[in-house]
Amino acid sequence: MPPPVKLAIIGGGPSAFYVASRLLSLLPLKDPMSPPLRVHMYDRLWAPHGLVRYGVAPDHPEVKNCTNKFDATATDPRFRFFGNVNVGSTPLHSIPHALHLPLTSILDNYSHLLFATGCTMPTLHPAIPPSVYCIPALSLVHWYTQHPSQPPPPALDKITHLTLIGQGNVSLDIARILLTSPSVLRQYDVPEHVLEVLSRSTVKHVSIVGRRGPLEAAFTTKELREMINLPEASMVPIEPTLLTPPSGVALTRQQRRTLELLQKGSKNRPGSTPKSWSLHFYRSPASLTLPSSASALDMANLTLSHTRLDPATHRAVPTGETSTLPTSLVVTSLGFHADPETTFFDPTLRHLRSSAGRITSSDGLALKNIYASGWAANGAKGVLASTMIDAYAVAGTILSDIAPSSEAVTASAPPPPEMEMAPDELLNCRPDLDALPSEIVHGIKDGMVIQYDDWKVIDAEEVRRGGALGKERERMGWDEALSFIALPRTRP
Repeated sequence: MPPPVKLAIIGGGPSAFYVASRLLSLLPLKDPMSPPLRVHMYDRLWAPHGLVRYGVAPDHPEVKNCTNKFDATATDPRFRFFGNVNVGSTPLHSIPHALHLPLTSILDNYSHLLFATGCTMPTLHPAIPPSVYCIPALSLVHWYTQHPSQPPPPALDKITHLTLIGQGNVSLDIARILLTSPSVLRQYDVPEHVLEVLSRSTVKHVSIVGRRGPLEAAFTTKELREMINLPEASMVPIEPTLLTPPSGVALTRQQRRTLELLQKGSKNRPGSTPKSWSLHFYRSPASLTLPSSASALDMANLTLSHTRLDPATHRAVPTGETSTLPTSLVVTSLGFHADPETTFFDPTLRHLRSSAGRITSSDGLALKNIYASGWAANGAKGVLASTMIDAYAVAGTILSDIAPSSEAVTASAPPPPEMEMAPDELLNCRPDLDALPSEIVHGIKDGMVIQYDDWKVIDAEEVRRGGALGKERERMGWDEALSFIALPRTRP
């Protein structure tokens, strides 16, 4: 029988749960050939599920169905979840209540380690740094999902025109939320305090700016169709020449559908609705000039550099022309990168240094029994389906290390590529399977660590409160959740 395995997973999002689910299912608890196994998951957020809870747009509840699988994973007695725990070299300033757990405590207590820490930092635009008039999209997303970092609510009652930089799904999510009546959003997982701010919104128009053309836009046809069908908003018609594909170019199905939708235009006639939106192709921010006075009615001036597509590289290059777009607020939605404070961060890749699911040294050697999956390993790209496929592959790599002769390894084909291993062993090859780092033991006693049973109690209460209000759920923040579980807490 293979030696005991004690795996620590840092991160509690979809990738982390998919890896855990795959390992636990391929090494059944009652199979005598399965090694003694423990999977302990640590998340800096107090609630599990990562982007599913704190990134998915509230009016897309179907995307959250994967949490049923995650709940099933958590019922395995070999699995434990520890929320509100930040594993790293320094305390987490953005979430001050998170318990600090040095990485050395993980290395001392576990035989295997997986980083599934995602890409938690927004990519900023060098020409328009953050200011009162320019914020990252992540700030808005974290506001309307009640993220533990608690970003301030946007002053929507002082904004008439909002400009989004970037034409991906996150931009369209934000535009859709701002252009949809709170009475419609109320049925979904939108906190009451968010609905209150949205009810006072004076946003009348949303501009969505991209440096390339409609064929290169990153949004999906599903998201575009939702925008086009908004009941209380209309799309400004696009110049027809921009929607004519270059001769000789073979369009993908998605590109063809995108052009068809844009040519057709919005369900509502332009100018017939109280709110509107527009797509601006071949434009890139050059500068943002703030208003000279502090009046809330004054707008900033966003200078846009006109671009064209280089046929050889398919990159946007400036034409030399510029135009100015007056706007109340600029929101940059240009993707995400891993936290540079994370161990094994590669500044060139902007995510963790890894290959084929294994964390590598600066010399390119694989570090024994240390892995990475999801956005942490590959950068911020892909959807839940691709995250699952990647996670299953990484689970296969872990499995090939812990039980190389197991039938489960052949069942999880294809086999991982052979890699040269670094000679150092950073982890504990003979850990106490059921022991926890001392910081976690104390954190549980002090009520600062959320376990999965705690989460299920909170989850049920959120759903109950939401049902009383005629909505999907009503979320709790950290303080409220902590108070709610304090009295019935009986487990040591």
